[in-house]
Amino acid sequence: MKKIAFTGGGTGGHIYPGLAVADELKKIVEAEIVWIGSSAGIDRKIVEDHGLPFYGIPSGKLRRYFSLRNFLDIFRIVAGFFCAFALLIRLRPSVVFSKGGFVSVPPCLAARLLGIPVITHECDFSPGLATRINSRFASKTLVSYDKTREAFSGKIRERVIVTGNPVREVFYAASAERGRAFLGIGDDLPVVMVQGGSLGARQVNDLVAECLESLCARCVVVHQTGEKNFDQTARFESPLVAARYRPYPFIRAEMADVLAAADVVIARSGANTVWECAATGKPMVLVPLEKGSSRGDQVENAQFFAESGAAVMLSGADANSARLAKEVFAILDDDKKRRDMSSRAQKLGEARPSSVIAKIVADCASAKNGGKK
Repeated sequence: MKKIAFTGGGTGGHIYPGLAVADELKKIVEAEIVWIGSSAGIDRKIVEDHGLPFYGIPSGKLRRYFSLRNFLDIFRIVAGFFCAFALLIRLRPSVVFSKGGFVSVPPCLAARLLGIPVITHECDFSPGLATRINSRFASKTLVSYDKTREAFSGKIRERVIVTGNPVREVFYAASAERGRAFLGIGDDLPVVMVQGGSLGARQVNDLVAECLESLCARCVVVHQTGEKNFDQTARFESPLVAARYRPYPFIRAEMADVLAAADVVIARSGANTVWECAATGKPMVLVPLEKGSSRGDQVENAQFFAESGAAVMLSGADANSARLAKEVFAILDDDKKRRDMSSRAQKLGEARPSSVIAKIVADCASAKNGGKK
């Protein structure tokens, strides 16, 4: 049986979309799917919990700014390359599919040197450094947005395919009824879902805390705070908050159904967050991580969804609790606006990018194996 190797990691944002593609691949091709990721961090647990074999390699972070850590990480990157090279000789996959992140560069380079086709995918509006490097080794570079093509030049741009960002199937099959049952609430009040992220987004959490009582006067507030920022004290400030505030450090298997139950989502604008909201057709109020605290990808993601009519973006001086509550209520109070935003979000996610990407990977693997499925 042929093998298909996935690589990427460092954060769940690189891994979960890859797992969505892996799930779709299993439906259309007979192959063993393996994952090459960082030997440190969360990569192994996420992948093995999903049932895929995992191979860890040393990894160093690629930074565009001066840091003494860059010097030490050069040795980790070199070690990662030799480990990936030996691993790929042993596994001999038909294709390597990269979901990005600093750990993906050594396997993509090793695959190129071994004559193994490479396909790489970028979630964000502008490509990260790892994708820019991997695209030089790739036979196809897949992107989530049409304008992302412009970030590449020459022959690389000719190999770019717009696919959207892959989202796990559970988000397309999510049930608002199951979500409300999990939360223990009826359908008499609207639901505002706050996504603080897997580790938490302190700014978003603080803004919600400042207007929590006014939100709870109108809605049930479901709040994924992040493991590091979980604090239940706010729910006891008043009987109203205690009755209508649902904080969770992290929502796992039930996340898709909880998202389906939401009427409005407040969140950062990481690629996975906005595309999962698109898959479930949710209006969004986005508070992106500003450029300077990041490379600016969240601002670009938020701008795209705002310009598409699926979201409202709050940044700079507008990112305050009064404006946040005002925008949430503006969506909840206007049925036409809410339905229109929902429809525009759903339209962005309706192409099922995970299926599109899986077909591209399967075709590449088939071509490498003489057309055998």
